[in-house]
Amino acid sequence: MSEQRPWLKNYPNGVPANINVEEYQTLVQMLEEVFKKFSGKPAFSCMGKELTFSQVEEMSRNFGAYLHARGLEPGDRIALMMPNLLQYPIALFGALRAGLTVVNTNPLYTPREMLHQFNDSGAKAIVIAENFASNLQKILPDTSIKTVITTSIGEMLSFPKRAIVNFVVRSVKKMVPKYDISNTVTLREAIAQGKKFSIKPISSSPDDVIFLQYTGGTTGVSKGAMLTNRNIVANMLQMRAWMSPYLREGQEVALCPLPLYHIFALTVNCFGLMSTGGLNVLVTNARDIASVIKAMKSYPVSVVSGLNTLFNAMMNHPEFTSIDFSHLKVTVAGGMALQRPVAERWQKLTGCFLAEGYGMTESSPVITANPFDVAHGRIGTIGLPMPSTDVRIVDESGVVLGPGGVGEIQAKGPQVMKGYYNRPDATAETIVDGWLCTGDIGLMEEDGFFKIVDRKKDMILVSGFNVYPNEIEEVIVGHPKVLEAAAVGMPDAKSGEVVKVFVVKKDNSLTERELLEYCRENMTGYKVPKHVEFRQDLPKTNVGKILRRALRDEAVKA
Repeated sequence: MSEQRPWLKNYPNGVPANINVEEYQTLVQMLEEVFKKFSGKPAFSCMGKELTFSQVEEMSRNFGAYLHARGLEPGDRIALMMPNLLQYPIALFGALRAGLTVVNTNPLYTPREMLHQFNDSGAKAIVIAENFASNLQKILPDTSIKTVITTSIGEMLSFPKRAIVNFVVRSVKKMVPKYDISNTVTLREAIAQGKKFSIKPISSSPDDVIFLQYTGGTTGVSKGAMLTNRNIVANMLQMRAWMSPYLREGQEVALCPLPLYHIFALTVNCFGLMSTGGLNVLVTNARDIASVIKAMKSYPVSVVSGLNTLFNAMMNHPEFTSIDFSHLKVTVAGGMALQRPVAERWQKLTGCFLAEGYGMTESSPVITANPFDVAHGRIGTIGLPMPSTDVRIVDESGVVLGPGGVGEIQAKGPQVMKGYYNRPDATAETIVDGWLCTGDIGLMEEDGFFKIVDRKKDMILVSGFNVYPNEIEEVIVGHPKVLEAAAVGMPDAKSGEVVKVFVVKKDNSLTERELLEYCRENMTGYKVPKHVEFRQDLPKTNVGKILRRALRDEAVKA
């Protein structure tokens, strides 16, 4: 087995080669076990308010009963559209316990994007933060949504803080555009009404689809990945096993700046950490770095998950060095490439290894991860495959490559999705003979550590040479005067394509000449950017992933 899976010998002590996928038949089975086991412990915290596991259990049960009372049936789709608030886990667990399929929806979506997702999924109900209800109003008549449950930012906070927060959000910051949707009910009202009812008994199997998790759409039309009980339970167990040598049951505190509707935070924080009895400290707006720092100062945080851009921004905040890092044991980066300068600086400032993981929506999401300590982890790699997971590198003809060979990363394991909803064509292209074709280019080192080189679609071809944006960006971010960078390919009559970089300065004295000299010192000639554009900021998804395609499209049009 170890010859076929050379990575196993690098597993930290205590991490099994395989998980027991049959440990729970359904995700709800796991949730109900956790609710009982840790009933009196705090489960979620947000804006200073904590809810225990038993409180979350009671409120989610009442909400699930309310959904049944409104006529929703097992298998019906419910959209959840809100940032990190205490309302999210209540609505999520209530929907799952009622047997509904959850459609996580980015609150920053435009009406057009909302309409696509709601109609593609066939959503019949929605729980939506009132801040975004005006957008829902514009498209609601064109959807199948009949049950609209609204929530305010402060709704689950205690009085008087609830009233104060809502007043500031609505009247001072003017963050709630006017809307007029008939027959809405607030989440608090729904929970209160649900006390009169009980959840109907439902039958659920490992193969039931419990999430339609939509791909980001940054490389095409957003598609709904059908994630089953088995998929989510498996990835939760894989992450729990991976964290087990480092964490103590019922004693950890995790900072959760990534939104729970994002698959990374959903599996790693909401399910993985919660299943160990840990407390998830929710950050409502991770773009407000001051609020991230404040949350980290308020609790003895032992686990932090985030993206490269978030870790970078945190370290550049003036109050970062005043945080007490003595409890910090696990920091994990996912969602985009982790840049070496960021990883090295994080370790220097916090004393904690920043472990890069890799995955995608279609794999629930984690495929590989670095061990969480400097002795076992390796900066510059995406780590080792999860337990019960096989990963290989194949060339364009599908031939499996040995160590060092560069090709497409493919993965097989119980966390790989059932397929894309209503897209058998796209499913057949993406899952071939059980292998998930990731579309990412990488290699395996001799001892089983994997490296990601880049996405197929982002690769730049300069005079026949492959140039990978991640490499360019990592070099440029290594310059002490650079905050962020993005590299794209631009059409060129002579060489086919040339490299253009968009750079956000950390120090205003940085010049184009200085930057290009640095590039020439650190990169071979054809990789050196031909165009440099300084920007105040870079376009990003709501979770902080830099949108190269938007920059490329903009540059080409110009």
